[in-house]
Amino acid sequence: MKNFRLIGVLGGTFDPVHYGHLRIAEEVAEALGLAEVRFVPAGHPPLRGAPAAAAEHRAQMVRLAIAGNPRFILERCEIERPGTSYTVDTLDTLRRAVGPQAALCLILGGDAAARLPAWSRWRRLLELAHLVLVRRPGSGEIPAPDWPAELARQWEERRLDAPLELAHNPAGRMICVATTALAISASSIRDLLRSGRSARYLLPDSVLDYIEVNRLYTPGGG
Repeated sequence: MKNFRLIGVLGGTFDPVHYGHLRIAEEVAEALGLAEVRFVPAGHPPLRGAPAAAAEHRAQMVRLAIAGNPRFILERCEIERPGTSYTVDTLDTLRRAVGPQAALCLILGGDAAARLPAWSRWRRLLELAHLVLVRRPGSGEIPAPDWPAELARQWEERRLDAPLELAHNPAGRMICVATTALAISASSIRDLLRSGRSARYLLPDSVLDYIEVNRLYTPGGG
């Protein structure tokens, strides 16, 4: 049976990137045997307000945060593509880039997964990638009772329980990975910095140094 090279795709505003993002990527990569994880800073996300920091700042913070981990890669396609950043377009771009021998694995939190039917061309996502749903301790079961009916049906039809089976298909399956609960959020980090308090130990020192040098998340900063 053919095995596809598994490539994780972790998108987000990364405003700023923090240890919660890094730990999820590490645990999912280990659980599924991912060859690499591509961090994709959002350019112009359609379902939320504009990020506080400019796209290039957010990309540079990701670059610093993942330095030293050869499995982690900064993917700039969204911040370099004009217009609204739709995940389906990103996966389409990556699918063309990685070729037919790889399988893309889109990493999503359970809360994001529940909102999938609101995403642009969301059914197309399953033609381009596997969906990896991250479940943190205490976050509830997957599927959640409030999932839309079609999404719950897709889960029942496509779910895998054995991680090794993911590499047997180029796309179209769904799997849940339990990860460590780290109660860290980018919004709380921004609030700390804007109030002049310390955010150290919530994100890598290299990222915090970059924030301080560039006066991000401070009154009058970028």
